[in-house]
Amino acid sequence: MSTEPTSVPESPFRAASGARDLAPQFVLPLVVRIERAGPPARTDALETAARAVLLLLADERARGDGDWARAVRDWEDARIRKVVRRARGAEWRRAGALPGITVTGGSAEVRVFPPVPLDGWPKDLARLQVSGTDLDDPEPPADAGPSVPVLWLNPGLEMTAGKAMAQAGHGAQLAWWALAPAPRAAWRDAGFPLAVRAADPARWPSLTEAGLPTVRDAGFTEIAAGSCTVVADHPALRRRPA
Repeated sequence: MSTEPTSVPESPFRAASGARDLAPQFVLPLVVRIERAGPPARTDALETAARAVLLLLADERARGDGDWARAVRDWEDARIRKVVRRARGAEWRRAGALPGITVTGGSAEVRVFPPVPLDGWPKDLARLQVSGTDLDDPEPPADAGPSVPVLWLNPGLEMTAGKAMAQAGHGAQLAWWALAPAPRAAWRDAGFPLAVRAADPARWPSLTEAGLPTVRDAGFTEIAAGSCTVVADHPALRRRPA
């Protein structure tokens, strides 16, 4: 059985309440490694978190009768929540001992775990801090090439790195769901190349109207409910000229 919904009657990210709110609520934990002496670059952390979400969704353990499949299905039937926490030193090593997938970027390390009940986090994850995930880019990220899937961030919103990592993960997940089997498999086989970039303010309105997967935040933290946070621009999802 595939882990993605066969039909999505309502957005898992919308602000208004609905049937998804009646189901037991789960959350996908992501932990970013932030050592005092060498924190990761912000954009690299966002991109690594997005790839981590995709790798979990594509993992055999998250599909069919896999060890994580039931938790993933329960999570997808409710709100699609992701929470990013930070760890260093012994905290990071303890988190690494729990079932999950560690993804390494250029400077970032992110570990993603199978979904857990909203009020049932493993103790070694529950004790980690959500705050303190403010990160910077030492230099502006390079432009993404036209063939690279891009998760465009709303240039009018200010988000902590942790919040933006979760939003990038949402955008990657919506792109994964929207892709046909062949481009989805090609993306997976290539190792999920992607870029996360702030959109040009002048281009943002056209991106939101392009028919691409779009994340609208439920408003639980940091930003107003209904805010459009990410547009997932995968080349295979772009509208073809008539």
